[in-house]
Amino acid sequence: MESIPPLGLGTYQIDPDKIPAAISSAIQLGYRRIDCSPVYFNEDAIGDALRDEFQKNGNNIQRKDLYVVSKLASPFHRQEHVKIGLQKTLSDLRLDYLDLYLIHWPQAFRYVEIDMTRRGYPDEEIDESEDGERIDPTVSIHETYKAMEDLVEEGLVKAIGVSNFPVSLLHELMTQCRIPPVVNQVELHPYLAQPQLLEYCHKRGVQLQAYAPLGSPGYKEENEPDILKDPVLERIAQAHNASVAQVCIAWAIQRGTSVVVKSATPKRQEENWNATQVVVELSPEEMDDIASLDRGYRFFRPEDWWGAMGMAVFD
Repeated sequence: MESIPPLGLGTYQIDPDKIPAAISSAIQLGYRRIDCSPVYFNEDAIGDALRDEFQKNGNNIQRKDLYVVSKLASPFHRQEHVKIGLQKTLSDLRLDYLDLYLIHWPQAFRYVEIDMTRRGYPDEEIDESEDGERIDPTVSIHETYKAMEDLVEEGLVKAIGVSNFPVSLLHELMTQCRIPPVVNQVELHPYLAQPQLLEYCHKRGVQLQAYAPLGSPGYKEENEPDILKDPVLERIAQAHNASVAQVCIAWAIQRGTSVVVKSATPKRQEENWNATQVVVELSPEEMDDIASLDRGYRFFRPEDWWGAMGMAVFD
């Protein structure tokens, strides 16, 4: 299996008009993994930016140098629709293949017709659940994943995996899969350490990948906790002459996970990147101190979006 770069550029909540500069600066700094999704509604802008990077004079970056990840949106979970979802993403990204394709959420939504002749989306219907009313409970994760396996065998994706899968769903999926998932991408940060999921993934050979490793400061509500202002993390950061963000990234990587961090500015991108360059090496005592911060706190709560049809994805 191709090695997965430990730090990836997240593109969630990056406005399409800011994508070209964000992609360009990240690649110049050394980022090689780009994390995308159709429900971020900027894959067409990312595709244009990647094309421009590949065509720049003096830029030695080629497609083979990047590790591009995207995700299957919920309306395309039925076996006959999985390839359609991928083909739309490939068209928007201007790519012939993905390095990694994930099931974004376990829940399937009712199918949404899309215009394959145009790039991008005219609206956000593919991400609209109508408080859970669009969830289709007749589609199993096995049906969806089997179609994902077919994409690997067709050469359209190099590897497949899942996102937002707890231990129980991941275990169930792996009872029948032909191609094991290489990644489970989940919300993971010092306030949501998920040690049992980490241990299970390690034993099953699945890489646990953290999104929102800084607590998603651009997404959280005003009354929610701010990880970047946690006094324990601030103390550790000060001891290393580092930022709290760098400590969070270092903690994630030292415990054996890879990371997706969103940033549109060169300054923040460089700060995050430097956390992977042994700028911060946490002691066992510091790792324990950070582990003690775990409070099982989720910033992304599907039960708030999907109501009773949310199926209790998480314990």
